[in-house]
Amino acid sequence: MYTLLTELLGYLVKYTDSFQLVSDDRYHWYNVIIYNIYSVVTYIYFFYIYWKISNDKTYKKWVLYGAFISMASFLISLFFQNPNYSHLYVAELISSIFLLMAVVLYFKEKFQWHNIHSMKYNLMFWTSVGLVLFYAYFPSTLLVLYWAQPWYNKLHLHDWLIGLIFVLYGTFLVGVLIHRRKEFQ
Repeated sequence: MYTLLTELLGYLVKYTDSFQLVSDDRYHWYNVIIYNIYSVVTYIYFFYIYWKISNDKTYKKWVLYGAFISMASFLISLFFQNPNYSHLYVAELISSIFLLMAVVLYFKEKFQWHNIHSMKYNLMFWTSVGLVLFYAYFPSTLLVLYWAQPWYNKLHLHDWLIGLIFVLYGTFLVGVLIHRRKEFQ
């Protein structure tokens, strides 16, 4: 629901003049602040989920450290970038790396106890697959967008990004549709 509301607000800001988040009229359609806030909330949420479902105390500590470093990177980025006008791409890269680490730790822990066949009914398995597919690509796309925009356009990376968003939410949806509550461990 939060994602849907974020996307709706982002659309309204970008395409409706009555919604404006920045005071400079040249940037009245900028909606990047919405997605910066969304990123922070999303990372906190997933770090919490992976911390909560882990049974290994060492893994829990690593996920917690990753979450703290991730949030610190967002705070530090505020000194170098204005979140109203720019994605916090370095913080996104750092957070993505630590989120991927949390997912790998989850897979490592769960595959010790389950085989891949039994995981197909586990909602977190499908969520994790979607996160790996998306966050392995997303931060590098942001870096290319800010440091080599002609390549971003030439390689149609935005189209790939949109496709991966569909893959991300598609895997979430598959998990929601086929999961069995007893498998969520």
